[in-house]
Formats: sequence, C-alpha cells, structure tokens
Amino acid sequence: MLINCAVYQEGQKLADIPVQDISNWLTKPGCLTWVALRDASLAELKEMQEEFGLHPLAIEDATHGHQRPKIEEYGDIVFVVMHLLEMHQDEILVGEVAIFVGPNFVLSVRNGSKQDFLGVRERCEREPELLKLGSGFVSYALMDAVVDRYFPLVEALESDLEDVEAQIFERGSARWNIERLYALKHRSSMLRHAVVPLLEVVGKLHGGRVPAVCMNSQEYFRDVHDHLARINGALDTIRDTIATAIQVNLSLVTIEESEVTKRLAAWAAIFAVSTALAGIWGMNFEFMPELKWKYGYPMALGVIGSIAGILYWRFRRQGWL
Repeated sequence: MLINCAVYQEGQKLADIPVQDISNWLTKPGCLTWVALRDASLAELKEMQEEFGLHPLAIEDATHGHQRPKIEEYGDIVFVVMHLLEMHQDEILVGEVAIFVGPNFVLSVRNGSKQDFLGVRERCEREPELLKLGSGFVSYALMDAVVDRYFPLVEALESDLEDVEAQIFERGSARWNIERLYALKHRSSMLRHAVVPLLEVVGKLHGGRVPAVCMNSQEYFRDVHDHLARINGALDTIRDTIATAIQVNLSLVTIEESEVTKRLAAWAAIFAVSTALAGIWGMNFEFMPELKWKYGYPMALGVIGSIAGILYWRFRRQGWL
C-alpha cells in the first residue's frame, strides 16, 4: 500500500501527489520525489517501475524479498536492500526494506515489518538545508534509521548475556544456561547477517568511486559505515563471550559429573567391603572358624562397621563424600 508520495524543492515540501503524476514531476528541474510503500503488491511495483524507469531485476528482488543486504547500481540508480529487525518475545523478527535512489527521486518499499520511517521524513523536513542535498541525503537518512535500530538489539543481547554469566556458576543451572546461550548465539547470528554484508558495501558510498547520487553525501555515509563497524565489533565480542561461556558451562557439567562419579565410587567401595565380608562368612562349609562361636555374629558386624566407618572417614576427608 502507498504510505507517502510527496514532492520537494529546495528542501521544502511542495505537495502530496498522486502516483500517476510522478513521471511529470521527474522532468521538472530541482524537484525531489519521495515515495514510500509498505507490503507493495506486484501491480504497485510494476506501476512504480513504469513511473521511475526501474530495472526489472531490482523490481524482481523487491517483489520476492528474502534478499541478502546489498547495494547495487543500475545505471544512475542505486538499489539498496536492508534487513529490518525487531524484537518480539525474545525472538528477532526479520523484515526488509528496498530503497531505490535516483538523481531526483527516492522510493522505499518496506516488507514484513511493522517499523515505519515517518520519523525519518519528519526529520528531513525539519532540516531543509540538508534535504536540499537531494536523494543522496534521503537515502542516508533511511539507512541511518535502519542501522540505529540495531543498537537496542545489541544492548539486549549484551544484557541477556550478562544475566547468563551471573548464573553460570549456580549448581543445577547447566541445561538452562546452555539453552539460553544457544538462543543468544542464534539471535546474534541473525543480527550479524544483517550487518556484515552492509559493512562491506556501504564503504563504497564514501571515498573512491562513489555513485553520482551519493556524491554530495559521502560524509554521512561514512557515519553509517562507522555505526556498522561499531555494531560488528560488539557482535564479535558477544560471539566470543558466548563461545567462552559455553565452554565454561560444559566444563562445569563435567566437573559436576566427576563429583557424582566420586561419590558413587566411594559408596561402592564402602559397600564392597561389607559385601566381601558377608560373602566370606556366608559360605556353607561345615567346619568354618567362628561358625559355632557365640560372639561370631557381633564380631562380624563390628568388623564390617569398623571398616565401613574408616573408609567413610577417609573418603570424607578426601572430599569424595
């Protein structure tokens, strides 16, 4: 569906226009057309293709979605795909936004996400001196808004990881910790899949050969690149910490299992002595010593109890019991 379709000149909004008039405004010098779509249908995208002269392959990517974050050039038009991430009940939901940036227009197509860019439009309209920079600045503002929304997700990952680390040495919490750590690893991987491809390509928008539509906004794209680098560094630290926490947790599980094994071995040794002595005196021979001695039974119990007590004391002293 259509969210906004407006024309700007010299940083000032002129009017909201119908889609059918877009091609007419594109021929007027000094005008910028900014269109926003949400969950656009194929018919709407085809209409935009005709109005803006968009490449069929870019329209195909915007139609089918599930694209890797990327920046591609089709003549004088730059095509940007970014992932829109939002947290919902400890799960990260993934949407997409496709941005078409031409010399005098910007078209954004948002799919599968409740996040909007109304705040971006309001910000640009409050800063007409920057909006005068044209479509390059608008594309920066959209990309910057998407990247800035990654920071709360990183902070949430760091907070959850700190909670797990605080409880990792609590006895009996190993399974719960492992489940949370793998959930954090999955969420960090999803965020990394959104950030790393962008980090590779946003660098092409400042310094060196830069697309013409981004030429006068290079320093702003450098800021986006810096934010992506910071997020990527934080994600690397989170992934390393998660890997270390998993190893520590597995080591603790091994230690707990070793403690249980030692206890079982100690008790097995104690009962083995009792079993051995009872087996000896339980043999059915006619001429066994102590068989007809009236103190034989108390003596046998005393020997068994004494040895068991000595073994218990020694194992207790060694920390096995």
